[in-house]
Amino acid sequence: MERRTAVVVYDAESGDDHERQGTVWTATSHIVAAVVGSGVLALAWTVAQLGWVVGPLVLVGFSCVTYYTSAMLADCYRYPDPVGGAVNREYIDAVRCYLGRKNVLLCGCAQYVNLWGTLVGYTITASTSMIAVKRVNCFHRAGGLGGAGDCNPSGSTYMVVFGLFQLLLSQLPSLHNIAWLSVVAVATSLGYSFISLGLCAAKWASHGHVRGTLAGAAVHAPRDKAFNVLLALGNIAFSYTFADVLIEIQDTLRAPPAENKTMKRASFCGLGITTVFYLLLGCTGYAAFGNDAPGNILTGYAFYEPFWLVDIANICVIVHLIGAYQVFAQPIFARLESCVACRWPDAKFINATYYVRVPCLRSSSPPTTVAVAPLKLVLRTILIMFTTLVAMLLPFFNAVLGLIGALGFWPLSVYFPVSMHVARLKIRRGELRWWMLQAMSFVCLLISVAASIGSVQDIVHNLKAAAPFKTSD
Repeated sequence: MERRTAVVVYDAESGDDHERQGTVWTATSHIVAAVVGSGVLALAWTVAQLGWVVGPLVLVGFSCVTYYTSAMLADCYRYPDPVGGAVNREYIDAVRCYLGRKNVLLCGCAQYVNLWGTLVGYTITASTSMIAVKRVNCFHRAGGLGGAGDCNPSGSTYMVVFGLFQLLLSQLPSLHNIAWLSVVAVATSLGYSFISLGLCAAKWASHGHVRGTLAGAAVHAPRDKAFNVLLALGNIAFSYTFADVLIEIQDTLRAPPAENKTMKRASFCGLGITTVFYLLLGCTGYAAFGNDAPGNILTGYAFYEPFWLVDIANICVIVHLIGAYQVFAQPIFARLESCVACRWPDAKFINATYYVRVPCLRSSSPPTTVAVAPLKLVLRTILIMFTTLVAMLLPFFNAVLGLIGALGFWPLSVYFPVSMHVARLKIRRGELRWWMLQAMSFVCLLISVAASIGSVQDIVHNLKAAAPFKTSD
Protein backbone atom coordinates (compact mmCIF):
# COMPACT_ATOMS: atom_id res chain seq x y z
CA MET A 1 0.00 0.00 0.00
CA GLU A 2 1.31 3.44 -0.95
CA ARG A 3 2.29 5.60 2.00
CA ARG A 4 1.45 9.29 1.64
CA THR A 5 3.03 12.04 3.68
CA ALA A 6 1.05 15.23 4.11
CA VAL A 7 2.93 18.48 4.68
CA VAL A 8 1.07 21.07 6.73
CA VAL A 9 1.82 24.73 6.08
CA TYR A 10 0.38 27.88 7.56
CA ASP A 11 -1.86 29.99 5.37
CA ALA A 12 -1.09 33.58 6.33
CA GLU A 13 -4.13 34.92 4.54
CA SER A 14 -6.79 32.69 6.02
CA GLY A 15 -5.07 32.01 9.29
CA ASP A 16 -5.50 28.24 8.91
CA ASP A 17 -3.24 25.30 8.32
CA HIS A 18 -3.75 23.32 5.15
CA GLU A 19 -2.28 20.13 3.80
CA ARG A 20 -0.15 20.15 0.69
CA GLN A 21 -1.14 17.14 -1.37
CA GLY A 22 -0.06 18.30 -4.85
CA THR A 23 1.67 15.91 -7.24
CA VAL A 24 3.65 16.26 -10.44
CA TRP A 25 0.40 16.00 -12.41
CA THR A 26 -1.46 18.65 -10.44
CA ALA A 27 1.55 20.97 -10.72
CA THR A 28 1.73 20.26 -14.46
CA SER A 29 -1.93 21.19 -14.84
CA HIS A 30 -1.33 24.45 -12.92
CA ILE A 31 1.61 25.28 -15.21
CA VAL A 32 -0.38 24.54 -18.36
CA ALA A 33 -3.24 26.66 -17.01
CA ALA A 34 -0.86 29.53 -16.23
CA VAL A 35 1.01 29.36 -19.55
CA VAL A 36 -1.72 28.48 -22.05
CA GLY A 37 -3.82 31.61 -22.14
CA SER A 38 -4.89 34.43 -24.39
CA GLY A 39 -1.39 34.56 -25.90
CA VAL A 40 -2.17 31.50 -28.04
CA LEU A 41 -4.62 33.61 -30.07
CA ALA A 42 -1.69 35.67 -31.42
CA LEU A 43 0.64 32.76 -32.26
CA ALA A 44 -0.26 32.58 -35.96
CA TRP A 45 0.50 36.30 -36.38
CA THR A 46 3.69 35.90 -34.33
CA VAL A 47 5.05 33.09 -36.51
CA ALA A 48 4.03 35.09 -39.60
CA GLN A 49 6.33 37.95 -38.56
CA LEU A 50 9.31 35.64 -38.01
CA GLY A 51 8.87 33.18 -40.87
CA TRP A 52 9.05 29.42 -41.21
CA VAL A 53 12.65 29.13 -39.97
CA VAL A 54 13.02 31.68 -37.19
CA GLY A 55 9.46 31.37 -35.85
CA PRO A 56 9.59 27.73 -34.66
CA LEU A 57 13.21 28.13 -33.50
CA VAL A 58 12.32 31.12 -31.31
CA LEU A 59 9.38 29.23 -29.77
CA VAL A 60 11.63 26.29 -28.90
CA GLY A 61 14.39 28.63 -27.68
CA PHE A 62 12.09 30.47 -25.28
CA SER A 63 10.83 27.13 -24.01
CA CYS A 64 14.36 25.88 -23.26
CA VAL A 65 15.38 29.09 -21.49
CA THR A 66 12.17 29.12 -19.46
CA TYR A 67 12.65 25.51 -18.34
CA TYR A 68 16.31 26.09 -17.43
CA THR A 69 15.55 29.13 -15.28
CA SER A 70 12.44 27.47 -13.81
CA ALA A 71 14.64 24.62 -12.56
CA MET A 72 16.89 27.21 -10.90
CA LEU A 73 13.89 28.88 -9.29
CA ALA A 74 12.51 25.55 -8.04
CA ASP A 75 15.73 25.02 -6.04
CA CYS A 76 15.11 28.35 -4.27
CA TYR A 77 11.79 27.28 -2.74
CA ARG A 78 13.69 26.37 0.44
CA TYR A 79 16.57 28.24 2.07
CA PRO A 80 19.45 27.56 2.40
CA ASP A 81 19.11 23.90 1.38
CA PRO A 82 16.71 23.08 -1.49
CA VAL A 83 15.55 19.90 0.28
CA GLY A 84 15.60 20.52 4.02
CA GLY A 85 15.70 24.29 4.34
CA ALA A 86 13.03 26.74 5.46
CA VAL A 87 10.11 27.24 3.07
CA ASN A 88 9.72 30.39 0.98
CA ARG A 89 6.02 30.59 0.22
CA GLU A 90 6.26 33.48 -2.25
CA TYR A 91 8.66 34.54 -4.99
CA ILE A 92 9.57 37.71 -3.10
CA ASP A 93 10.44 35.68 0.02
CA ALA A 94 12.96 33.63 -1.96
CA VAL A 95 14.55 36.82 -3.30
CA ARG A 96 14.78 38.22 0.23
CA CYS A 97 16.55 35.08 1.53
CA TYR A 98 19.05 34.62 -1.30
CA LEU A 99 19.70 38.16 -2.53
CA GLY A 100 18.96 40.36 0.47
CA ARG A 101 16.46 43.13 1.09
CA LYS A 102 17.96 45.50 -1.48
CA ASN A 103 16.54 43.33 -4.26
CA VAL A 104 13.12 42.90 -2.69
CA LEU A 105 11.78 46.26 -3.93
CA LEU A 106 12.91 45.59 -7.51
CA CYS A 107 11.42 42.10 -7.44
CA GLY A 108 8.17 43.32 -5.95
CA CYS A 109 7.81 46.04 -8.57
CA ALA A 110 8.53 43.62 -11.42
CA GLN A 111 6.21 40.92 -10.09
CA TYR A 112 3.21 43.07 -9.20
CA VAL A 113 3.49 45.30 -12.26
CA ASN A 114 3.54 42.14 -14.38
CA LEU A 115 0.52 40.73 -12.52
CA TRP A 116 -1.38 43.99 -12.92
CA GLY A 117 -0.40 44.28 -16.58
CA THR A 118 -1.79 40.80 -17.10
CA LEU A 119 -5.12 42.00 -15.69
CA VAL A 120 -5.15 44.82 -18.24
CA GLY A 121 -4.38 42.34 -21.02
CA TYR A 122 -7.13 40.00 -19.85
CA THR A 123 -9.67 42.83 -19.79
CA ILE A 124 -8.79 43.78 -23.36
CA THR A 125 -8.87 40.17 -24.55
CA ALA A 126 -12.20 39.40 -22.88
CA SER A 127 -13.85 42.45 -24.44
CA THR A 128 -12.35 41.52 -27.81
CA SER A 129 -13.96 38.09 -27.57
CA MET A 130 -17.29 39.63 -26.53
CA ILE A 131 -17.14 41.88 -29.59
CA ALA A 132 -16.22 38.88 -31.74
CA VAL A 133 -19.35 36.98 -30.66
CA LYS A 134 -21.56 39.87 -31.76
CA ARG A 135 -19.52 40.45 -34.94
CA VAL A 136 -19.58 36.80 -36.02
CA ASN A 137 -23.35 36.60 -35.53
CA CYS A 138 -23.71 39.84 -37.49
CA PHE A 139 -21.63 38.42 -40.34
CA HIS A 140 -23.74 35.27 -40.31
CA ARG A 141 -26.97 37.25 -40.59
CA ALA A 142 -25.50 39.50 -43.30
CA GLY A 143 -24.30 36.50 -45.30
CA GLY A 144 -20.55 37.31 -45.09
CA LEU A 145 -18.08 40.12 -44.64
CA GLY A 146 -20.13 42.46 -46.81
CA GLY A 147 -21.86 43.82 -43.73
CA ALA A 148 -18.62 44.52 -41.90
CA GLY A 149 -19.38 48.23 -41.70
CA ASP A 150 -22.38 47.52 -39.45
CA CYS A 151 -20.65 44.84 -37.38
CA ASN A 152 -18.08 46.77 -35.36
CA PRO A 153 -19.41 47.49 -31.86
CA SER A 154 -17.45 49.47 -29.31
CA GLY A 155 -15.43 47.51 -26.77
CA SER A 156 -15.70 50.00 -23.88
CA THR A 157 -19.11 48.76 -22.79
CA TYR A 158 -17.91 45.17 -22.72
CA MET A 159 -14.85 46.13 -20.67
CA VAL A 160 -17.12 47.77 -18.09
CA VAL A 161 -19.30 44.64 -17.95
CA PHE A 162 -16.24 42.45 -17.48
CA GLY A 163 -14.95 44.76 -14.75
CA LEU A 164 -18.28 44.69 -12.90
CA PHE A 165 -18.25 40.91 -12.94
CA GLN A 166 -14.72 40.93 -11.49
CA LEU A 167 -15.91 43.26 -8.72
CA LEU A 168 -18.28 40.56 -7.53
CA LEU A 169 -15.70 37.77 -7.67
CA SER A 170 -13.03 39.91 -6.02
CA GLN A 171 -14.92 39.88 -2.72
CA LEU A 172 -14.18 36.19 -2.24
CA PRO A 173 -11.58 35.82 0.55
CA SER A 174 -8.73 34.01 -1.23
CA LEU A 175 -7.68 31.61 -3.97
CA HIS A 176 -8.87 28.67 -1.86
CA ASN A 177 -12.45 29.91 -2.33
CA ILE A 178 -12.23 29.99 -6.12
CA ALA A 179 -10.55 26.65 -6.78
CA TRP A 180 -13.62 25.60 -8.77
CA LEU A 181 -13.20 28.67 -10.95
CA SER A 182 -9.61 27.67 -11.77
CA VAL A 183 -10.78 24.23 -12.88
CA VAL A 184 -13.35 25.82 -15.19
CA ALA A 185 -10.68 28.20 -16.49
CA VAL A 186 -8.36 25.31 -17.39
CA ALA A 187 -11.12 23.44 -19.21
CA THR A 188 -12.21 26.48 -21.22
CA SER A 189 -8.62 27.48 -22.10
CA LEU A 190 -8.06 24.04 -23.59
CA GLY A 191 -11.45 24.34 -25.30
CA TYR A 192 -10.78 27.53 -27.25
CA SER A 193 -7.18 26.49 -27.95
CA PHE A 194 -8.22 23.25 -29.59
CA ILE A 195 -11.08 24.92 -31.45
CA SER A 196 -8.60 27.48 -32.82
CA LEU A 197 -6.28 24.67 -33.87
CA GLY A 198 -9.14 22.83 -35.57
CA LEU A 199 -10.32 25.94 -37.44
CA CYS A 200 -6.79 26.67 -38.65
CA ALA A 201 -6.34 23.07 -39.79
CA ALA A 202 -9.66 23.20 -41.67
CA LYS A 203 -8.63 26.47 -43.33
CA TRP A 204 -5.32 24.95 -44.37
CA ALA A 205 -7.05 21.85 -45.76
CA SER A 206 -9.50 24.00 -47.72
CA HIS A 207 -6.81 25.47 -49.97
CA GLY A 208 -4.49 22.47 -49.83
CA HIS A 209 -1.06 24.12 -49.77
CA VAL A 210 1.32 25.64 -47.23
CA ARG A 211 1.33 29.42 -47.24
CA GLY A 212 3.96 31.75 -45.82
CA THR A 213 7.63 32.40 -46.56
CA LEU A 214 10.97 31.63 -44.94
CA ALA A 215 11.51 35.29 -43.99
CA GLY A 216 7.96 35.98 -42.79
CA ALA A 217 5.56 38.79 -43.63
CA ALA A 218 6.97 41.58 -45.78
CA VAL A 219 6.10 45.24 -45.21
CA HIS A 220 6.77 48.40 -47.16
CA ALA A 221 9.36 49.83 -44.75
CA PRO A 222 12.21 47.84 -43.14
CA ARG A 223 11.59 49.86 -39.96
CA ASP A 224 8.04 48.49 -39.70
CA LYS A 225 9.31 44.96 -40.27
CA ALA A 226 11.80 45.35 -37.42
CA PHE A 227 9.11 46.63 -35.04
CA ASN A 228 6.78 43.76 -35.96
CA VAL A 229 9.55 41.24 -35.23
CA LEU A 230 10.20 42.86 -31.85
CA LEU A 231 6.48 42.81 -31.06
CA ALA A 232 6.36 39.11 -32.00
CA LEU A 233 9.20 38.39 -29.56
CA GLY A 234 7.22 40.13 -26.82
CA ASN A 235 4.16 38.02 -27.60
CA ILE A 236 6.21 34.82 -27.30
CA ALA A 237 7.69 36.01 -24.01
CA PHE A 238 4.17 36.65 -22.71
CA SER A 239 3.10 33.17 -23.82
CA TYR A 240 5.82 31.46 -21.75
CA THR A 241 5.95 33.56 -18.57
CA PHE A 242 4.83 31.78 -15.40
CA ALA A 243 7.75 32.44 -13.05
CA ASP A 244 5.70 34.90 -10.99
CA VAL A 245 3.46 32.03 -9.82
CA LEU A 246 6.00 29.16 -9.85
CA ILE A 247 6.83 29.36 -6.14
CA GLU A 248 3.13 29.47 -5.30
CA ILE A 249 2.52 26.36 -7.42
CA GLN A 250 5.45 24.58 -5.77
CA ASP A 251 3.97 25.43 -2.37
CA THR A 252 1.05 23.08 -3.17
CA LEU A 253 3.30 19.99 -3.55
CA ARG A 254 3.57 17.26 -0.95
CA ALA A 255 6.87 15.79 0.19
CA PRO A 256 8.56 13.35 -0.14
CA PRO A 257 9.79 13.38 -2.85
CA ALA A 258 11.49 16.75 -2.47
CA GLU A 259 9.40 19.62 -3.83
CA ASN A 260 12.18 20.88 -6.10
CA LYS A 261 12.47 17.52 -7.86
CA THR A 262 8.72 17.29 -8.37
CA MET A 263 8.56 20.88 -9.61
CA LYS A 264 11.33 20.30 -12.13
CA ARG A 265 9.50 17.31 -13.54
CA ALA A 266 6.26 19.28 -13.64
CA SER A 267 7.99 22.20 -15.40
CA PHE A 268 9.47 19.84 -18.00
CA CYS A 269 6.10 18.19 -18.66
CA GLY A 270 4.11 21.43 -18.61
CA LEU A 271 6.48 23.37 -20.86
CA GLY A 272 6.90 20.38 -23.16
CA ILE A 273 3.15 20.02 -23.64
CA THR A 274 2.79 23.77 -24.10
CA THR A 275 5.61 24.01 -26.65
CA VAL A 276 4.24 21.18 -28.78
CA PHE A 277 0.84 22.82 -28.76
CA TYR A 278 2.27 26.26 -29.53
CA LEU A 279 4.19 24.86 -32.50
CA LEU A 280 1.08 23.11 -33.79
CA LEU A 281 -1.16 26.15 -33.47
CA GLY A 282 1.38 28.74 -34.64
CA CYS A 283 2.58 26.75 -37.62
CA THR A 284 -0.89 25.51 -38.62
CA GLY A 285 -2.23 29.06 -38.45
CA TYR A 286 0.67 30.36 -40.54
CA ALA A 287 0.21 27.57 -43.09
CA ALA A 288 -3.49 28.43 -43.30
CA PHE A 289 -3.26 32.23 -43.59
CA GLY A 290 0.34 32.85 -44.62
CA ASN A 291 1.62 36.39 -44.19
CA ASP A 292 -1.97 37.65 -43.78
CA ALA A 293 -2.40 35.84 -40.43
CA PRO A 294 -4.65 37.92 -38.12
CA GLY A 295 -3.46 39.31 -34.80
CA ASN A 296 -6.23 37.45 -32.96
CA ILE A 297 -7.34 34.20 -34.56
CA LEU A 298 -10.89 34.37 -33.11
CA THR A 299 -11.85 38.01 -33.64
CA GLY A 300 -14.30 37.27 -36.45
CA TYR A 301 -12.37 38.42 -39.51
CA ALA A 302 -10.34 35.22 -39.66
CA PHE A 303 -13.29 32.88 -39.08
CA TYR A 304 -17.00 33.61 -39.09
CA GLU A 305 -18.33 30.20 -40.15
CA PRO A 306 -19.38 27.90 -38.62
CA PHE A 307 -20.54 30.82 -36.51
CA TRP A 308 -21.72 28.65 -33.63
CA LEU A 309 -18.28 27.04 -33.22
CA VAL A 310 -16.51 30.41 -33.31
CA ASP A 311 -19.02 31.68 -30.73
CA ILE A 312 -18.29 28.72 -28.46
CA ALA A 313 -14.55 29.38 -28.73
CA ASN A 314 -14.95 33.06 -27.83
CA ILE A 315 -17.28 32.25 -24.94
CA CYS A 316 -14.61 29.83 -23.68
CA VAL A 317 -12.08 32.69 -23.87
CA ILE A 318 -14.38 34.91 -21.80
CA VAL A 319 -15.05 32.26 -19.15
CA HIS A 320 -11.35 31.37 -18.94
CA LEU A 321 -10.33 34.99 -18.45
CA ILE A 322 -12.97 35.52 -15.77
CA GLY A 323 -11.26 32.84 -13.68
CA ALA A 324 -7.68 33.62 -14.68
CA TYR A 325 -8.19 37.31 -13.81
CA GLN A 326 -8.85 36.40 -10.18
CA VAL A 327 -5.86 34.04 -10.00
CA PHE A 328 -3.55 36.91 -10.96
CA ALA A 329 -5.49 39.56 -8.99
CA GLN A 330 -5.65 37.81 -5.62
CA PRO A 331 -1.89 38.19 -4.87
CA ILE A 332 -2.17 41.92 -5.60
CA PHE A 333 -5.20 42.21 -3.33
CA ALA A 334 -3.43 40.36 -0.53
CA ARG A 335 -0.30 42.53 -0.79
CA LEU A 336 -2.24 45.82 -0.83
CA GLU A 337 -4.42 44.84 2.10
CA SER A 338 -1.42 43.61 4.07
CA CYS A 339 0.45 46.89 3.51
CA VAL A 340 -2.52 49.02 4.54
CA ALA A 341 -3.20 46.86 7.62
CA CYS A 342 0.44 47.14 8.71
CA ARG A 343 0.41 50.90 8.19
CA TRP A 344 -2.74 51.50 10.28
CA PRO A 345 -3.08 48.48 12.58
CA ASP A 346 -5.53 50.15 15.01
CA ALA A 347 -7.97 51.65 12.50
CA LYS A 348 -11.45 50.17 12.92
CA PHE A 349 -12.34 50.69 9.26
CA ILE A 350 -9.34 48.62 8.16
CA ASN A 351 -9.78 45.72 10.58
CA ALA A 352 -13.58 45.56 10.73
CA THR A 353 -15.45 42.62 9.27
CA TYR A 354 -19.24 42.39 9.08
CA TYR A 355 -21.20 39.20 8.58
CA VAL A 356 -24.33 39.47 6.46
CA ARG A 357 -26.87 36.68 6.35
CA VAL A 358 -27.86 35.60 2.83
CA PRO A 359 -31.64 36.29 2.56
CA CYS A 360 -32.49 33.38 0.26
CA LEU A 361 -30.77 30.89 2.56
CA ARG A 362 -32.22 31.92 5.94
CA SER A 363 -33.85 28.54 6.42
CA SER A 364 -30.53 26.73 6.13
CA SER A 365 -28.94 25.29 9.25
CA PRO A 366 -26.56 26.72 10.25
CA PRO A 367 -27.49 30.08 8.66
CA THR A 368 -25.35 31.06 5.67
CA THR A 369 -23.48 34.33 6.13
CA VAL A 370 -21.13 36.35 3.93
CA ALA A 371 -18.17 38.23 5.41
CA VAL A 372 -17.91 41.85 4.24
CA ALA A 373 -14.73 43.80 5.00
CA PRO A 374 -14.85 47.56 4.17
CA LEU A 375 -11.10 47.70 3.41
CA LYS A 376 -11.34 44.80 1.01
CA LEU A 377 -14.40 46.28 -0.68
CA VAL A 378 -12.81 49.70 -1.22
CA LEU A 379 -9.29 48.63 -2.25
CA ARG A 380 -10.40 45.92 -4.64
CA THR A 381 -13.01 48.14 -6.22
CA ILE A 382 -10.48 50.93 -6.82
CA LEU A 383 -7.93 48.53 -8.35
CA ILE A 384 -10.42 46.90 -10.71
CA MET A 385 -11.86 50.26 -11.78
CA PHE A 386 -8.37 51.60 -12.50
CA THR A 387 -7.44 48.45 -14.43
CA THR A 388 -10.60 48.71 -16.53
CA LEU A 389 -9.95 52.39 -17.25
CA VAL A 390 -6.39 51.68 -18.47
CA ALA A 391 -7.70 48.85 -20.67
CA MET A 392 -10.26 51.22 -22.20
CA LEU A 393 -7.51 53.74 -22.98
CA LEU A 394 -5.18 51.10 -24.52
CA PRO A 395 -7.43 48.56 -26.28
CA PHE A 396 -4.66 47.09 -28.45
CA PHE A 397 -4.47 43.30 -28.13
CA ASN A 398 -1.07 42.43 -29.64
CA ALA A 399 0.78 45.52 -28.40
CA VAL A 400 -0.36 45.15 -24.79
CA LEU A 401 0.43 41.42 -24.71
CA GLY A 402 3.88 42.11 -26.15
CA LEU A 403 4.60 44.85 -23.62
CA ILE A 404 3.51 42.70 -20.67
CA GLY A 405 5.66 39.81 -21.87
CA ALA A 406 8.66 42.03 -22.49
CA LEU A 407 8.49 43.73 -19.10
CA GLY A 408 8.03 40.54 -17.10
CA PHE A 409 10.20 38.02 -18.94
CA TRP A 410 13.74 39.14 -18.13
CA PRO A 411 13.49 40.17 -14.46
CA LEU A 412 11.16 37.41 -13.28
CA SER A 413 12.03 34.51 -15.59
CA VAL A 414 15.78 35.10 -16.02
CA TYR A 415 17.52 37.71 -13.86
CA PHE A 416 16.31 36.75 -10.38
CA PRO A 417 16.45 32.96 -10.94
CA VAL A 418 20.02 33.25 -12.30
CA SER A 419 21.09 35.59 -9.48
CA MET A 420 19.63 33.31 -6.80
CA HIS A 421 21.24 30.29 -8.45
CA VAL A 422 24.63 32.01 -8.36
CA ALA A 423 24.13 32.98 -4.70
CA ARG A 424 22.90 29.53 -3.67
CA LEU A 425 25.82 27.65 -5.25
CA LYS A 426 28.29 30.44 -4.36
CA ILE A 427 29.53 30.66 -7.94
CA ARG A 428 32.40 33.10 -7.93
CA ARG A 429 32.58 36.07 -10.27
CA GLY A 430 34.86 35.32 -13.22
CA GLU A 431 34.30 31.57 -13.36
CA LEU A 432 33.31 30.10 -16.72
CA ARG A 433 29.91 29.08 -15.38
CA TRP A 434 29.37 32.62 -14.05
CA TRP A 435 30.21 34.15 -17.43
CA MET A 436 27.87 31.75 -19.26
CA LEU A 437 24.97 32.53 -16.93
CA GLN A 438 25.56 36.26 -17.21
CA ALA A 439 25.77 36.03 -20.99
CA MET A 440 22.41 34.24 -21.13
CA SER A 441 20.89 36.85 -18.83
CA PHE A 442 22.30 39.71 -20.91
CA VAL A 443 20.95 38.28 -24.18
CA CYS A 444 17.50 37.89 -22.59
CA LEU A 445 17.73 41.48 -21.32
CA LEU A 446 18.42 42.71 -24.85
CA ILE A 447 15.43 40.73 -26.13
CA SER A 448 13.16 42.18 -23.43
CA VAL A 449 14.31 45.75 -24.11
CA ALA A 450 13.92 45.32 -27.85
CA ALA A 451 10.47 43.76 -27.47
CA SER A 452 9.42 46.61 -25.16
CA ILE A 453 10.48 49.14 -27.79
CA GLY A 454 8.49 47.32 -30.44
CA SER A 455 5.39 47.14 -28.24
CA VAL A 456 5.54 50.81 -27.21
CA GLN A 457 6.00 51.86 -30.83
CA ASP A 458 2.93 49.82 -31.83
CA ILE A 459 0.86 51.36 -29.02
CA VAL A 460 1.92 54.87 -30.07
CA HIS A 461 1.14 54.07 -33.70
CA ASN A 462 -2.32 52.76 -32.78
CA LEU A 463 -3.02 55.78 -30.58
CA LYS A 464 -2.14 58.13 -33.44
CA ALA A 465 -4.32 56.14 -35.82
CA ALA A 466 -7.23 56.28 -33.36
CA ALA A 467 -6.86 60.05 -32.75
CA PRO A 468 -9.54 62.33 -34.23
CA PHE A 469 -8.75 63.57 -37.72
CA LYS A 470 -7.50 67.16 -37.71
CA THR A 471 -7.86 69.47 -40.66
CA SER A 472 -5.16 72.00 -41.44
CA ASP A 473 -5.90 75.71 -41.48
